[in-house]
Amino acid sequence: MMILRFHENDTEEVVSLFYETVHSVNARDYSREQVEAWAALEDKSERINRWKRSLNENLTFVVKVNDRIVGFADLTFNGYLDRLFVHKEYQRQGVASLLVDKLESEAKRLKLQAIETESSITAKAFFTHRGYVTVRQQTVERKGVYLTNLKMRKELSATSFTRTIHE
Repeated sequence: MMILRFHENDTEEVVSLFYETVHSVNARDYSREQVEAWAALEDKSERINRWKRSLNENLTFVVKVNDRIVGFADLTFNGYLDRLFVHKEYQRQGVASLLVDKLESEAKRLKLQAIETESSITAKAFFTHRGYVTVRQQTVERKGVYLTNLKMRKELSATSFTRTIHE
């Protein structure tokens, strides 16, 4: 397993991994209707274009095995862990931990006090095990369909300082 910085050329593979993960792994905790709304296949080309930009703007890392992306995650410079997805065949093999370790290390380097995320029901146990606490359960709407997720937060070190706009 190798963790690498995201490159623009990775976008299509990352988006495909997202779709496959939502439609297989997250389907355990969400209905078919919810999964379809969350990751509608007809939105794929538009998502590729949007994510190409946002993944380049954020701190984004991929994990590769034999030159194949098996996981990815990204963090904004304000401490928002936006996306974390692991291929269905690589669940529970340390891929998500490797990615989140890297993002947390980067957040500390940036002197961020905390990381926040909106976790799926599926990922809640993973984040809880890593010290994230549930701030609140929330309902989000995608294409007229409602999904439950969790706003979660992890305080980093007590000696961290908030990153200011002036840095």
